[in-house]
Amino acid sequence: MTYVYDFTEGSKDQKDLLGGKGANLAEMTNLGLPVPPGFTISTEACRAYLETGGMPDGLDDEVSAHLARLEDKMGKRLGDADDPLLVSVRSGAKFSMPGMMETVLNVGLNDRSVQGLAAKAGGDERFAYDSYRRLLQMFGSTVLGIEPHVFHEALDGLKEERGVKNDVDLTVDDLRELVTTYKTAIREHTGRDFPQEPREQLDMATRAVFDSWNTDRAVLYRRQERIPADLGTAVNICSMVFGNGGEDSGTGVAFTRDPASGSQGIYGDYLQNAQGEDVVAGIRNTVPLADLERIDKAAYDELLRTMQTLEEHYKDLCDIEFTVEHGKLWMLQTRVGKRTAEAAFRIACQLVDQDLIDADEAVRRVTGSQLAQLMFPRFDTEAERVKVAQGMNASPGAAVGKAVFDSNTAVEWSDRGEGVILVRRETNPDDLRGMVAARGILTSRGGKTSHAAVVARGMGRTCVCGADSLDVDVKAKRMTTADGSVIAEGDVISIDGTTGEVFAGEVPVVDSFVVRHFEGDEAAEGDELVGAVARLMDHADGRRRLGVRANADTPEDAARARRFGAEGIGLCRTEHMFLGDRKSLVEDLIVAESTEEQEAALSALLPMQRDDFHGILEAMDGLPVTIRLIDPPLHEFLPDYTDLSVQVALEDERGNRDSKHHKLLGAVKRLHEANPMLGLRGVRLGIVIPGLFAMQARAILEAASALIREGRDPQPEIMIPLVATVQELELVKVDIVRVASEVEDETGVKLKFKVGTMIELPRAVMAAGDIAEHAEFFSFGTNDLTQMTWGFSRDDVEASFFSTYLDKGIFGVSPFESLDVDGVGKLVRTAVEAGRAARPDLHLGVCGEHGGDPDSIHFFDEVGLDYVSCSPFRVPVARLEAGRSAAAGAVSDSA
Repeated sequence: MTYVYDFTEGSKDQKDLLGGKGANLAEMTNLGLPVPPGFTISTEACRAYLETGGMPDGLDDEVSAHLARLEDKMGKRLGDADDPLLVSVRSGAKFSMPGMMETVLNVGLNDRSVQGLAAKAGGDERFAYDSYRRLLQMFGSTVLGIEPHVFHEALDGLKEERGVKNDVDLTVDDLRELVTTYKTAIREHTGRDFPQEPREQLDMATRAVFDSWNTDRAVLYRRQERIPADLGTAVNICSMVFGNGGEDSGTGVAFTRDPASGSQGIYGDYLQNAQGEDVVAGIRNTVPLADLERIDKAAYDELLRTMQTLEEHYKDLCDIEFTVEHGKLWMLQTRVGKRTAEAAFRIACQLVDQDLIDADEAVRRVTGSQLAQLMFPRFDTEAERVKVAQGMNASPGAAVGKAVFDSNTAVEWSDRGEGVILVRRETNPDDLRGMVAARGILTSRGGKTSHAAVVARGMGRTCVCGADSLDVDVKAKRMTTADGSVIAEGDVISIDGTTGEVFAGEVPVVDSFVVRHFEGDEAAEGDELVGAVARLMDHADGRRRLGVRANADTPEDAARARRFGAEGIGLCRTEHMFLGDRKSLVEDLIVAESTEEQEAALSALLPMQRDDFHGILEAMDGLPVTIRLIDPPLHEFLPDYTDLSVQVALEDERGNRDSKHHKLLGAVKRLHEANPMLGLRGVRLGIVIPGLFAMQARAILEAASALIREGRDPQPEIMIPLVATVQELELVKVDIVRVASEVEDETGVKLKFKVGTMIELPRAVMAAGDIAEHAEFFSFGTNDLTQMTWGFSRDDVEASFFSTYLDKGIFGVSPFESLDVDGVGKLVRTAVEAGRAARPDLHLGVCGEHGGDPDSIHFFDEVGLDYVSCSPFRVPVARLEAGRSAAAGAVSDSA
């Protein structure tokens, strides 16, 4: 196997093998740009090293052969005492991980070659010793593992002693002294001298770069960016060019466009008499790149020509690192530059207008995650902020309000016009009113798929979950921060659902014009960014095959979803309609002791449900509305056992015995389950409690009948949850069809509706062919399907061991955030194939949280689902990602 490649042997398309830096150095070399000669040790060598703990067989010989060719090309020998070749050793993974891995410059310098470097630089000993102290500092911290502050403190102490502020003000004698200090520190901290043998330096630096792949910061960055842990990094060994050789030398970073706004122009920084790390570390203040024109006009003009060449070649914003050595420009790196979400949309449209890319490629260049960043309000990053806690970024946005600790207070204060943040240890269905009233939700427990997070995303409400450094005392109506500060009810706080940060006091909020555009606000239409978003969204909508619906439980949410481009409702949860004032009616149903009492409770609920469905079907007139019959276990509608026991005991003690409360207490005991999510819920409820599902079906169909009489076009789809076997579906469907016939007879209106089921149990997947013979549609409930497949309790595992699984690489990302394609995805594919084989016209969708996840959407498109469904505020994101999936498929087909 070949492990080492010269810069002349690669191309930009070999990032898997050469890493991003190595592939782009090779590409620039092939373009004839001024790149210092060098070679790349491939990612395959890194992976072999990480697997075995040792360098792979044959690597040493390959490095020696390429080093010899480099020495011949340069006319120098590595670390030669008279005319030394020096090299940089730099990391370079497939995906850019800026600052996460190691770099060592000036490898090859030692006590003898430093004199040769000075002699070849016209006797400039200061330059030579400046380069040597840089090697000692980098080598000591990155290769030998000495804490960087050891070197920083020695340098700062010397500058303070000499009465100077900048490194460049130190004399050659000062630098000689610093070299001696650094060498002493290395010996004291490692028990060995700095290696004087140049090849030993090179090999140790290479090993350090490989090891840096698994440093804590690199692992954290990969997890954050969803970069696979098994890619490894390449090592780039490049002949040194020096920006620290005097005022006619320097180093800089350039962007072909502004990475913050996308504006075209000259952007970047330059630093005279410096090496590249000085710019990144901020050791001295840089000057704007445009100042290089005054400092060195020839180098500046050549840089501009090179920037244009690279942007036209890569057809994208390029991020460039360069060095000027005594007036000679050298290119050290280029890559497609990272950019803000705002810049991404603007640049994509600009490149189309310049005929550099087509509209399909423009859509591929932006992401749903970037669109989400643009949609939610954001805090002003320039404002003063006091951070008090860090939680999980559960639902994006910026929210400011007074802290309240219970739902009733949230509703009361909101009704009188005050903005509130609902603070809880964790939320439950009873908190829904407070969540609706609040501007944002903050919990000290739970993860990104906890109740608070899921509901908040569905409502487009800002939410931070799992801020476990906060001690939330609901009874005392206050919370205590890690430093002991107390935030009481009524104190203003600010929460950032995009970053998970919590701030004391009010942080100014910046409005999102993009949301105003989706809401139809004409005032937002003149904004340049809005124009770019609208343009790419129009193209994405024209390209996508996959439909996009919304999860919505109220007419208001349904109307908002429609404005955001939803093509129907993929999930209307009916259980939310049983909370609040109606809870007592559900309690009556549960404690009913006779058929008459049960029918009376159902009859009381019927008109309320009918009104609910009338509003939702009306808001989505002409579009399909998938309504899930009641799903959760009944205990969620009952009081807490301990609280109710205390209440009953006190009532009895005072002689105020309440028969309903006694019945409720008996029901709570009777319905108690060790694991209610696996107990009496979903279709099982409809079978065990006669008339429950029939009442809901009647409410849906009577609402549809009324709308038809009004000249509307309702399209209800009745979805039966938690089906595991075809017999369950058959039993419920018979009742629904019977009710439909009765409603048609009663109203004289012919009804149009569908009956289908959720696929959320592994057994349902295995029986999908049989179930499809009786179901007109499947909707994959991927939240429960993930729980059942992995054997996870979603509300428990995120807080208990998910962080460990992520740290150890068992997960690249939580399977509740992005679909587990290899496991749960295979089940989805199996059910799709079996269902369509049994019923070719079977309509297929997904209504779990994954329906709004960009990566998951591409999978659902690939397996042939007809639509995804997500929260209203994620609808534009899903539309864009569905379009990107189609555009990506077009590239694959052409290839």
